[in-house]
Amino acid sequence: MGCAQEILLRVENIEKYYGGLGTVTRALDQLSFHVRKGEYISIMGASGSGKTTLLNCLSTIDSVSAGHIVLDGKDITKLREEELAAFRRDNLGFVFQEYNLLDTLTLEENMALPLTIQGLGPEEIGLRVRKIADKLQIGDVLGKFPFQTSGGQKQRCAFARAVVCGPKIIFADEPTGALDSHSARVLLEIISQLHEDLETTVFMVTHDAFCASYAERILFLKDGKIFNELVKGEKTRGVFYHEILDVLSLLGGDGQC
Repeated sequence: MGCAQEILLRVENIEKYYGGLGTVTRALDQLSFHVRKGEYISIMGASGSGKTTLLNCLSTIDSVSAGHIVLDGKDITKLREEELAAFRRDNLGFVFQEYNLLDTLTLEENMALPLTIQGLGPEEIGLRVRKIADKLQIGDVLGKFPFQTSGGQKQRCAFARAVVCGPKIIFADEPTGALDSHSARVLLEIISQLHEDLETTVFMVTHDAFCASYAERILFLKDGKIFNELVKGEKTRGVFYHEILDVLSLLGGDGQC
Protein backbone atom coordinates (compact mmCIF):
# COMPACT_ATOMS: atom_id res chain seq x y z
CA MET A 1 0.00 0.00 0.00
CA GLY A 2 1.13 3.58 -0.55
CA CYS A 3 2.78 5.19 2.47
CA ALA A 4 0.39 8.13 2.61
CA GLN A 5 -3.01 9.27 1.44
CA GLU A 6 -1.72 12.55 0.04
CA ILE A 7 -2.14 12.87 -3.72
CA LEU A 8 1.23 13.60 -5.31
CA LEU A 9 0.32 13.53 -9.01
CA ARG A 10 -2.99 14.59 -10.49
CA VAL A 11 -3.75 14.07 -14.19
CA GLU A 12 -6.80 16.02 -15.33
CA ASN A 13 -8.46 15.42 -18.71
CA ILE A 14 -5.25 15.39 -20.70
CA GLU A 15 -5.27 14.99 -24.46
CA LYS A 16 -2.41 14.55 -26.88
CA TYR A 17 -2.66 14.91 -30.65
CA TYR A 18 -0.03 14.17 -33.28
CA GLY A 19 0.02 14.96 -36.97
CA GLY A 20 -1.36 17.72 -39.16
CA LEU A 21 -4.35 18.45 -41.31
CA GLY A 22 -6.12 15.27 -42.36
CA THR A 23 -3.76 12.97 -40.44
CA VAL A 24 -4.43 13.81 -36.79
CA THR A 25 -3.93 10.99 -34.28
CA ARG A 26 -5.31 11.26 -30.75
CA ALA A 27 -2.83 9.42 -28.53
CA LEU A 28 -4.45 10.43 -25.21
CA ASP A 29 -8.19 10.98 -24.92
CA GLN A 30 -9.33 13.04 -21.90
CA LEU A 31 -7.31 10.86 -19.53
CA SER A 32 -7.69 11.46 -15.79
CA PHE A 33 -6.27 9.69 -12.72
CA HIS A 34 -4.14 10.39 -9.65
CA VAL A 35 -1.11 8.86 -7.93
CA ARG A 36 -0.75 9.00 -4.16
CA LYS A 37 2.51 9.82 -2.45
CA GLY A 38 4.48 6.63 -1.89
CA GLU A 39 2.41 4.60 -4.35
CA TYR A 40 3.88 2.03 -6.73
CA ILE A 41 1.76 2.18 -9.88
CA SER A 42 2.16 0.49 -13.25
CA ILE A 43 0.74 1.41 -16.65
CA MET A 44 0.03 -1.35 -19.17
CA GLY A 45 -1.44 -1.52 -22.65
CA ALA A 46 -0.80 -2.80 -26.15
CA SER A 47 1.39 -0.95 -28.63
CA GLY A 48 -0.36 2.25 -29.63
CA SER A 49 -2.44 2.39 -26.43
CA GLY A 50 -0.82 5.66 -25.35
CA LYS A 51 1.30 4.44 -22.44
CA THR A 52 4.62 5.78 -23.78
CA THR A 53 2.99 9.07 -24.75
CA LEU A 54 1.56 9.31 -21.24
CA LEU A 55 4.95 8.69 -19.65
CA ASN A 56 6.57 11.31 -21.88
CA CYS A 57 3.93 13.90 -20.97
CA LEU A 58 4.11 13.20 -17.24
CA SER A 59 7.90 13.35 -17.25
CA THR A 60 7.93 16.66 -19.20
CA ILE A 61 9.71 15.08 -22.17
CA ASP A 62 6.62 15.96 -24.23
CA SER A 63 3.75 18.40 -23.68
CA VAL A 64 0.00 17.77 -23.63
CA SER A 65 -2.38 19.25 -26.20
CA ALA A 66 -5.02 19.90 -23.53
CA GLY A 67 -5.63 19.27 -19.85
CA HIS A 68 -3.46 19.63 -16.76
CA ILE A 69 -0.76 17.65 -14.96
CA VAL A 70 -0.23 18.73 -11.36
CA LEU A 71 2.76 17.34 -9.45
CA ASP A 72 3.03 18.20 -5.75
CA GLY A 73 0.76 21.21 -6.27
CA LYS A 74 2.59 22.59 -9.34
CA ASP A 75 0.88 22.54 -12.74
CA ILE A 76 3.71 21.42 -15.00
CA THR A 77 1.67 22.13 -18.13
CA LYS A 78 2.10 25.84 -17.36
CA LEU A 79 5.88 25.81 -16.92
CA ARG A 80 8.01 27.61 -19.49
CA GLU A 81 10.73 25.68 -21.31
CA GLU A 82 13.51 27.22 -19.23
CA GLU A 83 11.70 26.17 -16.04
CA LEU A 84 11.28 22.55 -17.08
CA ALA A 85 14.97 21.60 -16.83
CA ALA A 86 15.16 22.76 -13.23
CA PHE A 87 11.85 21.07 -12.43
CA ARG A 88 13.07 17.73 -13.84
CA ARG A 89 16.36 17.98 -11.95
CA ASP A 90 14.74 18.77 -8.60
CA ASN A 91 11.66 16.53 -8.72
CA LEU A 92 11.94 13.63 -11.17
CA GLY A 93 14.01 10.47 -11.46
CA PHE A 94 14.27 8.39 -14.64
CA VAL A 95 15.03 4.73 -15.35
CA PHE A 96 14.94 3.48 -18.95
CA GLN A 97 15.27 0.11 -20.66
CA GLU A 98 18.67 1.19 -21.92
CA TYR A 99 20.83 2.02 -18.93
CA ASN A 100 22.05 5.40 -20.26
CA LEU A 101 25.20 5.23 -18.14
CA LEU A 102 28.31 7.18 -19.15
CA ASP A 103 30.90 4.62 -20.26
CA THR A 104 33.85 6.80 -19.23
CA LEU A 105 32.69 7.01 -15.61
CA THR A 106 32.68 4.31 -12.95
CA LEU A 107 29.38 3.20 -11.46
CA GLU A 108 30.14 5.35 -8.43
CA GLU A 109 30.81 8.40 -10.62
CA ASN A 110 27.63 7.77 -12.64
CA MET A 111 25.60 7.68 -9.44
CA ALA A 112 27.35 10.77 -8.07
CA LEU A 113 26.74 12.86 -11.19
CA PRO A 114 23.28 14.25 -10.29
CA LEU A 115 24.51 15.10 -6.78
CA THR A 116 27.51 16.90 -8.26
CA ILE A 117 25.19 18.89 -10.50
CA GLN A 118 23.20 19.86 -7.41
CA GLY A 119 26.38 21.24 -5.88
CA LEU A 120 26.79 18.87 -2.93
CA GLY A 121 30.22 18.43 -1.35
CA PRO A 122 32.38 15.32 -1.94
CA GLU A 123 31.84 13.89 1.56
CA GLU A 124 28.05 14.16 1.39
CA ILE A 125 28.05 12.72 -2.14
CA GLY A 126 30.17 9.77 -1.03
CA LEU A 127 27.88 9.00 1.91
CA ARG A 128 24.71 9.14 -0.21
CA VAL A 129 26.16 7.05 -3.03
CA ARG A 130 27.45 4.32 -0.74
CA LYS A 131 24.17 4.17 1.19
CA ILE A 132 22.00 3.70 -1.90
CA ALA A 133 24.55 1.38 -3.55
CA ASP A 134 24.43 -0.94 -0.55
CA LYS A 135 20.62 -0.99 -0.66
CA LEU A 136 20.79 -1.95 -4.35
CA GLN A 137 23.50 -4.56 -3.73
CA ILE A 138 26.14 -2.96 -5.94
CA GLY A 139 28.44 -1.58 -3.25
CA ASP A 140 31.17 -4.03 -4.26
CA VAL A 141 31.33 -2.87 -7.91
CA LEU A 142 31.28 0.91 -7.46
CA GLY A 143 34.82 1.23 -8.79
CA LYS A 144 34.07 -0.65 -12.02
CA PHE A 145 33.14 0.85 -15.36
CA PRO A 146 29.82 -0.11 -16.96
CA PHE A 147 31.47 -2.44 -19.50
CA GLN A 148 32.94 -4.42 -16.61
CA THR A 149 29.56 -5.17 -15.02
CA SER A 150 26.49 -7.26 -15.81
CA GLY A 151 23.24 -5.94 -17.25
CA GLY A 152 21.57 -6.32 -13.88
CA GLN A 153 24.30 -4.36 -12.13
CA LYS A 154 24.12 -1.60 -14.74
CA GLN A 155 20.35 -1.31 -14.35
CA ARG A 156 20.65 -1.22 -10.56
CA CYS A 157 23.19 1.57 -10.97
CA ALA A 158 20.74 3.42 -13.24
CA PHE A 159 18.03 3.04 -10.61
CA ALA A 160 20.41 4.21 -7.88
CA ARG A 161 21.27 7.28 -9.94
CA ALA A 162 17.55 8.00 -10.30
CA VAL A 163 16.80 7.84 -6.56
CA VAL A 164 20.00 9.21 -5.04
CA CYS A 165 18.72 12.81 -5.10
CA GLY A 166 15.45 11.86 -3.42
CA PRO A 167 13.08 12.80 -6.27
CA LYS A 168 9.36 13.12 -5.67
CA ILE A 169 8.60 10.43 -8.26
CA ILE A 170 10.53 7.82 -10.25
CA PHE A 171 9.49 7.21 -13.86
CA ALA A 172 10.55 3.76 -15.06
CA ASP A 173 10.11 2.85 -18.73
CA GLU A 174 10.33 -0.94 -19.29
CA PRO A 175 13.13 -1.18 -16.66
CA THR A 176 13.55 -4.96 -17.06
CA GLY A 177 13.26 -5.04 -20.86
CA ALA A 178 16.99 -5.59 -21.46
CA LEU A 179 17.50 -8.08 -18.61
CA ASP A 180 17.34 -11.86 -18.40
CA SER A 181 14.64 -13.33 -16.16
CA HIS A 182 16.91 -13.78 -13.13
CA SER A 183 18.33 -10.26 -13.30
CA ALA A 184 14.83 -8.87 -13.83
CA ARG A 185 13.52 -10.66 -10.75
CA VAL A 186 16.43 -9.42 -8.62
CA LEU A 187 15.90 -5.83 -9.79
CA LEU A 188 12.14 -5.95 -9.15
CA GLU A 189 12.61 -7.34 -5.65
CA ILE A 190 15.12 -4.61 -4.85
CA ILE A 191 12.92 -1.86 -6.29
CA SER A 192 10.00 -3.11 -4.18
CA GLN A 193 12.11 -3.14 -1.04
CA LEU A 194 13.54 0.29 -1.81
CA HIS A 195 10.04 1.60 -2.45
CA GLU A 196 9.01 0.43 1.00
CA ASP A 197 12.16 1.58 2.80
CA LEU A 198 12.37 5.05 1.23
CA GLU A 199 8.63 5.54 0.63
CA THR A 200 9.50 6.29 -2.98
CA THR A 201 6.71 6.93 -5.48
CA VAL A 202 7.24 4.71 -8.53
CA PHE A 203 5.44 5.12 -11.86
CA MET A 204 6.35 2.23 -14.16
CA VAL A 205 5.38 1.56 -17.77
CA THR A 206 5.64 -2.07 -18.79
CA HIS A 207 4.04 -4.65 -21.06
CA ASP A 208 5.25 -7.54 -18.87
CA ALA A 209 2.67 -8.96 -16.45
CA PHE A 210 5.35 -10.39 -14.17
CA CYS A 211 6.99 -6.98 -13.87
CA ALA A 212 3.64 -5.26 -13.28
CA SER A 213 2.68 -7.72 -10.55
CA TYR A 214 5.14 -6.00 -8.20
CA ALA A 215 3.10 -2.78 -8.34
CA GLU A 216 0.27 -1.87 -5.96
CA ARG A 217 -2.08 -0.62 -8.66
CA ILE A 218 -2.26 -1.02 -12.43
CA LEU A 219 -3.97 1.15 -15.00
CA PHE A 220 -4.62 -0.48 -18.37
CA LEU A 221 -4.76 1.85 -21.36
CA LYS A 222 -6.58 1.30 -24.63
CA ASP A 223 -6.89 3.93 -27.37
CA GLY A 224 -5.62 6.62 -25.03
CA LYS A 225 -8.22 5.92 -22.33
CA ILE A 226 -8.28 3.86 -19.14
CA PHE A 227 -9.68 0.46 -20.06
CA ASN A 228 -9.45 -1.14 -16.63
CA GLU A 229 -7.82 -0.80 -13.23
CA LEU A 230 -6.53 -3.41 -10.79
CA VAL A 231 -5.56 -2.89 -7.15
CA LYS A 232 -3.39 -5.48 -5.44
CA GLY A 233 -4.64 -4.87 -1.90
CA GLU A 234 -4.00 -7.91 0.29
CA LYS A 235 -3.70 -10.36 -2.61
CA THR A 236 -0.54 -12.36 -3.09
CA ARG A 237 1.61 -11.39 -6.05
CA GLY A 238 0.77 -14.72 -7.69
CA VAL A 239 -2.98 -14.06 -7.55
CA PHE A 240 -2.44 -10.48 -8.74
CA TYR A 241 -0.31 -11.75 -11.64
CA HIS A 242 -3.12 -13.98 -12.91
CA GLU A 243 -5.62 -11.14 -12.61
CA ILE A 244 -3.30 -9.04 -14.78
CA LEU A 245 -3.15 -11.82 -17.38
CA ASP A 246 -6.95 -11.96 -17.46
CA VAL A 247 -7.19 -8.25 -18.25
CA LEU A 248 -4.43 -8.47 -20.83
CA SER A 249 -6.30 -11.28 -22.57
CA LEU A 250 -9.20 -8.86 -23.06
CA LEU A 251 -6.76 -6.30 -24.46
CA GLY A 252 -5.22 -8.87 -26.79
CA GLY A 253 -1.85 -9.00 -25.02
CA ASP A 254 0.02 -12.04 -23.74
CA GLY A 255 1.84 -10.36 -20.89
CA GLN A 256 5.25 -11.56 -21.97
CA CYS A 257 8.45 -9.67 -22.65
